[in-house]
Amino acid sequence: MDKRDFIKTAAMASIGAVIIPNIGWAKAMPNGGGGGFTLPKLPYATNALEPHIDAKTMEIHHDKHHQAYVTKLNEALTGKPEFNVDVTDLVAHISSQPMAVRNNAGGHYNHSLFWTLLAPVAKQGAMAKAKSLLAAIDAKFGNLANMQEAFNKAATGQFGSGWAWLCYDPKAKELFVTSTPNQDNPLMDLPGMRNGSPVIALDIWEHAYYLKYQNKRADYVKAFWSILDWERANQLYEVAVKQ
Repeated sequence: MDKRDFIKTAAMASIGAVIIPNIGWAKAMPNGGGGGFTLPKLPYATNALEPHIDAKTMEIHHDKHHQAYVTKLNEALTGKPEFNVDVTDLVAHISSQPMAVRNNAGGHYNHSLFWTLLAPVAKQGAMAKAKSLLAAIDAKFGNLANMQEAFNKAATGQFGSGWAWLCYDPKAKELFVTSTPNQDNPLMDLPGMRNGSPVIALDIWEHAYYLKYQNKRADYVKAFWSILDWERANQLYEVAVKQ
């Protein structure tokens, strides 16, 4: 077993077999060799999510804010070639890292996942391709509307900056809704954190919505459901339950 496999195996064990989604575009190059994490390209044009998220917000959010997390994460890991791993492996052991690594690794992971969960005006038929996830939502919450209500409450109720999540708990074998402050996420081995595999994620930092929605976070949260890529969310759910 090489060092990378060892780290991933240890990470899985440390968070109770929570499935760490494979987001290969968030993989680091060897830091000791002058490489590092890189900013993934958006899988759509910056104006593709209009009118729900405007092009200027997407440009600033991706090119400036996400890039800043990548840059600062690489700076925090300079000279540490042992972190030639996916950012997912890094966040799974985040409790042993300084705050600079926690904030910026979380920011890189969260945003990298978030971009893939958005789709230009919800792909035609995308929800029809989410049968597994929708069945699990019905089983846990009674129906989709109840889950969305719980998710919206978590998103609007999170004090200050943070994220809202729908996750799969491998121990309870069920979905759950939660929110986290700042750039924390449910993969992190932090005290009091309910661990789970992210299925749906929503950035509720002001920079994600303020140009269009100003202080109306609830309107932004509502608009999110019009651009959620249900097919992608379903893929994340199916991967989580099969491991």
